[in-house]
Amino acid sequence: MPFAHITGWGMAVPEKILTNGDLEKILDTNDKWIVERTGIRERHIAREGQTTSSLAVEAAWKALSVAKIKPTEIDLIICATSTPEYLFPATACLIQDRIGATKAGAFDLSAACTGFIYALNMAAQAIRSGSLKVVLVLGAETLSRFVDWTDRNTCILFGDGAGALLLQASDVPGGVISTVMHSDGSGADLLVVPAGGSKNPATEATIRAGLHYIQMDGREVFRFATRVMAQATREVLTSAGILIEDVKWIIPHQANLRIIEAAARGLKLPLEKFVINLDRYGNTSTASIPIAICEAIKDGRLQKGDKFVLVGFGAGLTWGATVAQWTGVLETEHVILPTYFRVFARTRSFLRRLWLRIEGIIWGRKNT
Repeated sequence: MPFAHITGWGMAVPEKILTNGDLEKILDTNDKWIVERTGIRERHIAREGQTTSSLAVEAAWKALSVAKIKPTEIDLIICATSTPEYLFPATACLIQDRIGATKAGAFDLSAACTGFIYALNMAAQAIRSGSLKVVLVLGAETLSRFVDWTDRNTCILFGDGAGALLLQASDVPGGVISTVMHSDGSGADLLVVPAGGSKNPATEATIRAGLHYIQMDGREVFRFATRVMAQATREVLTSAGILIEDVKWIIPHQANLRIIEAAARGLKLPLEKFVINLDRYGNTSTASIPIAICEAIKDGRLQKGDKFVLVGFGAGLTWGATVAQWTGVLETEHVILPTYFRVFARTRSFLRRLWLRIEGIIWGRKNT
């Protein structure tokens, strides 16, 4: 049975930074209040023209470059997102086209902030089954487009960004070891965007009522999160037969510092064992875990041979955890020229859209 290794990684965040001081100017809030309750000091906000797919594409190119893999070698693209560009087509299909992954299947996965863990598990299972060899997993969000900037209880929490991990099959032991996934739909109304789907399609009334924005029962979500984070971590370690003493890092979903602190207490671990960066990014939902992984690699915390746990929770309600062993880039004969492939992919995509437009005009004239 092949092993599913993480061999490429990349992240992308918008250049624009929104600080707590900036929020003080538009809301009845202040830096001290936000930091004490969340641990967040700033977040990145997408500029006009930046989208969930454009951030994901940037992260994907970085992951491909690290792994030295060509886009045409990707078998499958899974994009975990709570903020897709459309109900359909899938944002993953937009990413597939823009990076030139011409042989890849593509789909979106919706499990809110736990989505990246779910997607990583789907990718690892496909590789371990022998059906796929290379899978690109993305978590990408533009949550700033879905928050009510007059609601200080929610708009202070969320930021935009994307993270990507490339998984490859290998006979060398390591990589993703085990995953647990859970859900409890009885708590669906605790964290929700009420309108925009088939139950409440967009109307003047839903827009006036602000039903297209994120609505959250913060107190109940906090209670739920503090219970399941430690629980899921212990469960995944038991399923993998790994002792918590052998885990080098816990990389949690970056939602709230108090939730992470509660998980540390529940696991009887020092907070220093947790990779934390939400003070600079806020809650980026599905992107938070891969962004934290990228930073842990960049600053040298995550080393070859380290065992680590990814753990998260989100709307649904959903929660889950993954345990893996870090091996980094695999030895490969492939050589990638990122600039060449980016230009080729973009040119191909442009020419394809141009031809479809010309074909449409010709077809229209023939039928008039």
